[in-house]
Amino acid sequence: MTGTVNLREVILGILMEVTEGEAYSHIVLRDTLEKYQYLPKRDRAFVSRVTEGTLENLIQIDYIIECFSKVPIHNMKPLIRNLLRMSIYQLKYMDAIPDSAVVNEAVRLAQKRGFYNLKGFVNGVLRAAAREMDEIVYPSRTEDPVEYLSVSYSMPQWILRKWLDQFSFEEVERICESFRQESPVTVRLRTDRVSREEIIASMKEEGCVVTQHPYLDYAVRISGYNYLQALTAFRQGWIYVQDVSSMLVAEIAAPNWGDYIIDVCAAPGGKSTHLADKLKGSGYVEARDKSEDKVERMQENIDRLGIINMVAALRDAAAFDQESFHKADIVLCDVPCSGLGVIGKKQDIRYRMNATRQEELIRIQRRILSVSQNYVKPGGVLIYSTCTIGMDENQMNLKYFLDNFPFHLESIDRYLPEQLRCRTSAGGYLQLLPGIHETDGFFLARLKRNHE
Repeated sequence: MTGTVNLREVILGILMEVTEGEAYSHIVLRDTLEKYQYLPKRDRAFVSRVTEGTLENLIQIDYIIECFSKVPIHNMKPLIRNLLRMSIYQLKYMDAIPDSAVVNEAVRLAQKRGFYNLKGFVNGVLRAAAREMDEIVYPSRTEDPVEYLSVSYSMPQWILRKWLDQFSFEEVERICESFRQESPVTVRLRTDRVSREEIIASMKEEGCVVTQHPYLDYAVRISGYNYLQALTAFRQGWIYVQDVSSMLVAEIAAPNWGDYIIDVCAAPGGKSTHLADKLKGSGYVEARDKSEDKVERMQENIDRLGIINMVAALRDAAAFDQESFHKADIVLCDVPCSGLGVIGKKQDIRYRMNATRQEELIRIQRRILSVSQNYVKPGGVLIYSTCTIGMDENQMNLKYFLDNFPFHLESIDRYLPEQLRCRTSAGGYLQLLPGIHETDGFFLARLKRNHE
């Protein structure tokens, strides 16, 4: 509690929006932290940790709750369910907070929110969990590896089964483990405006810890800052927050001076701005999206960054645009996907995605590819990318595309850092795996249109 702000009530509100309202956790958390940016850094860190930690460990937390509750999780009142979840997280993972404080605050909050008749239930479940947390029996790694992975790493079983069909158990466990690791923010240094040394010095002067990323010279990891938007380097447009996997898209696109580029699903615009920077003021990048709000935000970002060879445009990637036929040197199809490669940054993705939704996405992806290939000039390049893991949305879509359109894969080895070159990159595509590579989970491929 800080002044009139009850931090646990703030966290409960975020969890309700995410789990019941289907809001995106990273957006709700970001907006909430901006609203309460006047709070001490410690308090905002508490809100972040409990919110993200609860969502990160949701399946495991529900397993624990059901060890001590006669009422199944799905039968509980939503507010009580989320109040128990955030409290169990604190009991299990935050030793610095006394168990009694966690329990008492939960009971008070249940009563404050109108659940006076359930405060005894909340008290009983949490006190039992606090006493017997170390006695819980978890699924066996050898007897039921899927359930073991699911409860240990809070991953839905349908996802794990798909991954285990493609990767070894050890690889899947490393992927799951990586989602639990806190990783520093990665930024792209826009060194066409200010020198690398000046940008880094500016960030260090304002309290940032800056470390070099091993894959790209202009990529650095930063931590230790209080508020990203307050950094001079951010306000001046010298840095752009972007994972290295996303930066590699512009690397394998390898634009030439004066190229015309269409990014058909551009929001929030990181890859488009990177491509525009690589053109060094020449050429033209059209960053498209079908959401008016996202297009407006992209244009605001373009203006903030001072980019002169790029524009945000309102267009639906699934609808054919006759004016763009055979017009582009490069078309970027970073399609809507299941997002399973970025679970570490967007914890709730794993819970809102299911096999049916994934099938719907695959149909959308193929529609976008089928439409967008029309815009590539003969001899031009189409870049296909997703922030997910698995053959359904990646290699199988490549096969569909190559079977139906006059393109061929080109080796991407010469565009990649040596550490990432492999058999598939020589063949034109690369699947990046979190925990195995030092990036998000990501897929990228370079396809060249045949001369007709």
